[in-house]
Amino acid sequence: MSIASEPAAAIGRQFIELGADIAAAIVLTVRAGWSRALPSPEVHPGAAEVPMTERLRDGMRAALAALPWRKTMIVAAGMESRSSPDLARPDGRTDIPIIIIEVFLRIGEHDPHGIIECKRIAGSDTGLCREYVVNEIDRFRAGLYAGNHAAGFTAGFVLSDNTADAAAGVNRYLARQKRHVERLGLPGLLANEPDVWRSQHHRAGATPIALHHCFLPFTARTGADTASAA
Repeated sequence: MSIASEPAAAIGRQFIELGADIAAAIVLTVRAGWSRALPSPEVHPGAAEVPMTERLRDGMRAALAALPWRKTMIVAAGMESRSSPDLARPDGRTDIPIIIIEVFLRIGEHDPHGIIECKRIAGSDTGLCREYVVNEIDRFRAGLYAGNHAAGFTAGFVLSDNTADAAAGVNRYLARQKRHVERLGLPGLLANEPDVWRSQHHRAGATPIALHHCFLPFTARTGADTASAA
């Protein structure tokens, strides 16, 4: 696993750029965790976002025990967060924080090294597509989440249609806002994972952030629990 880090623009924080292998491991842990979460009675298209997020976290922890990187990654509980060390009060809450042991040992960073934000999504629902952009993508873009990270992660619970429709719905909203360069595209982080998309977003006064979008359908996929990083 590889990590590059350098001083960030934000005083008192180090910039974290996870290697592609670590980012891939996070994405594959999300996918494996969702496979574990699907049988839960709290996980269905009509369920609220928070219970599904909790079941996804539980599933990720269970799946991690059988994955090659189980001794290098911690799936932490949701926590309040500060976009800047200067803030006296938290201004955000991360859904699923990821701790990478190597990052902590190398640079002593106690805050999460990867952040996964979860949202319900359906390509045909313009309201949900707007929420996905405004309350997920734009919070990464503004530095409320992962302000000192080169990459962020999303988990989209696909309520209807399919994962390609979900990405298309988000892209239609971005197009209406004249944000064409921020569109979600394929291939994502893993070329053989068609439900994982990638987008790139400018941040004022900071390094751009890449987002890896894991769209999670309510149908099981074989092999998810034995996935390995490329």
